[in-house]
Amino acid sequence: MEAIIFFVYITIGLFILYIVIETAVRKGINNSIIGQFLEKKYGVKEDKKSFLDDDLDNENKTDH
Repeated sequence: MEAIIFFVYITIGLFILYIVIETAVRKGINNSIIGQFLEKKYGVKEDKKSFLDDDLDNENKTDH
């Protein structure tokens, strides 16, 4: 029983870590000088929709 709870905690922790790292990398690239240069040169590409884009915090930022 303890092994199952440990596995659940590890899985949740790794998922949260994935979200934090993925968000940091995406924002870091978009806010960097090279990222802004590429955005101006090639235009803005629509980001891949994620299930996290539909939470209540982002409701006012997008047009639905």
